[in-house]
Amino acid sequence: MIPRYTAVEMPFDYDSYLDLLKRNNHNFIRLWRWELTTHEPQPWLRVGPGNALDGRPKFDLKRFNQSYFDRLRSRVEAAGKRGMYVSVMLFEDWIFMEKRADHPLELHPFHKDNNINGIDGDPNGDGWGVEIHTLQVPEVVEIQKEYVGKVIETVNDLDNVLYEVCNEGKGHTKEWQYEMIKHIKDVEAGKRKQHPVGMTSVGDMNEACLNSPADWTSLATVNYDAAADSWSSSPPAADGRKVDLLDTDHIGWKIFMEDAKFTRAWVWKSFTRGHNALLMENLSDSAGWIAGRAAMGHARQYSERVDLANMRPVNELSSTGYCLANPGSEYLVYQPESGTFAVKLEAGSYRYEWFNPRTGSAAGEDILTVPGGSRSFIPPFGGDAVLFLKVENLK
Repeated sequence: MIPRYTAVEMPFDYDSYLDLLKRNNHNFIRLWRWELTTHEPQPWLRVGPGNALDGRPKFDLKRFNQSYFDRLRSRVEAAGKRGMYVSVMLFEDWIFMEKRADHPLELHPFHKDNNINGIDGDPNGDGWGVEIHTLQVPEVVEIQKEYVGKVIETVNDLDNVLYEVCNEGKGHTKEWQYEMIKHIKDVEAGKRKQHPVGMTSVGDMNEACLNSPADWTSLATVNYDAAADSWSSSPPAADGRKVDLLDTDHIGWKIFMEDAKFTRAWVWKSFTRGHNALLMENLSDSAGWIAGRAAMGHARQYSERVDLANMRPVNELSSTGYCLANPGSEYLVYQPESGTFAVKLEAGSYRYEWFNPRTGSAAGEDILTVPGGSRSFIPPFGGDAVLFLKVENLK
């Protein structure tokens, strides 16, 4: 017997959420997609004839639900008014991570008993439905491409849009995601504007993402929620193949939630290793979330002060191992511990300043002239520290 489920509209104050991010100087969100009918609205109308397995009218997958797209546009516009970019997530593969009672295929519009169009997203009948995010069922892919086209039509004229094909798509999604990236680019090629398209990672999908036709990615670890894992403790430097939005969603949860020092350090380590840090949180006042939100805003302040396009992670320039630099021009160094550290500088005069990540305030600046080579620095406060040096053109 199939249990009956009721979609619940959870209370969520979207404008207050954006205001929270604005107060913390953030400029990016992922606008989540949930494919099961526990969440409304869905992209297609439920008009029957007949009822789906949740007891409500079946979907007509050839008729769009305009309220879904109207809300999508309104939320992208609301973020844009606050200076924020939005990753429009088109699909969600996490629900297919394994067969789970709390995420049953029976609640997906592509279940054969939930639509009037003869679409069956589970052709082998194993009750899992991973075929929905593959190229195995052409009829499914056709419906998906029509939906993607409608999303593009809805937000193409907006400047603050990025596309994310699928959250946490596993290995079975690789070729399907590549095809969707191509489809988005083909559709937008004939439109007024073209937007970056992302393929985000989970587990061992990093190389598939880095070698994809996407413009950006979000890399992941295979050791989720492990504080000692490199992606948690010392993120590898970005190699420049893709813009990387490094998201705790793909790295851990518990290790960040209550640990302010660890989360703050992760943000600065990620930034000085060439990544764009993102924080998946639950909007509580957990110490880690508060520190992470603040650190992301502080890092953004420095990203806007430097010539970011010409800076790269150069670990060997600092004894701390965390240095974002355009050598001879600008250096941003993070010291995750306390005490003296060294930076290798090219000859010149530099204006430098200290930043205290714990308090969010600058702590003194001066001009330094060096002949070149390694130079030691002692932060004027205890704990972790940020040092910013910029060449001074003295007359």
